[in-house]
Amino acid sequence: MIQAKCHCGAASLGLPTAPTEATECNCSICRRIGARWVYFTRQEVTLPAPQSTQVYVWGDRMLAFHRCRSCGVTTHWQSLDGSRDRMAINARLIDGLDWSAIRVRPFDGADTWKYLDEDDAV
Repeated sequence: MIQAKCHCGAASLGLPTAPTEATECNCSICRRIGARWVYFTRQEVTLPAPQSTQVYVWGDRMLAFHRCRSCGVTTHWQSLDGSRDRMAINARLIDGLDWSAIRVRPFDGADTWKYLDEDDAV
């Protein structure tokens, strides 16, 4: 199992596999966080203890962004209403990733809600 953990280690997530692709979104929160998101189903991820994270919800109130209560690093987001089986993990929390081997896809979450590299998508 692959570990993604915050700076202080209090909020750690278990992932089934190392990512081969990540999304870099330019929406107002993602560009400030600097996250590169990798996606899994909720069943595939071992979540940190609930008391180790704090939730931030805003805007349309569809996503809950989690951050470590101790060091403040954003760890993941989940659907608030459970309508999405997919959740996102901040891949920057995975030590030792070879970013040159990972496809980083730019996503325009600020305007068009489209991947900006769709012309070359397989």
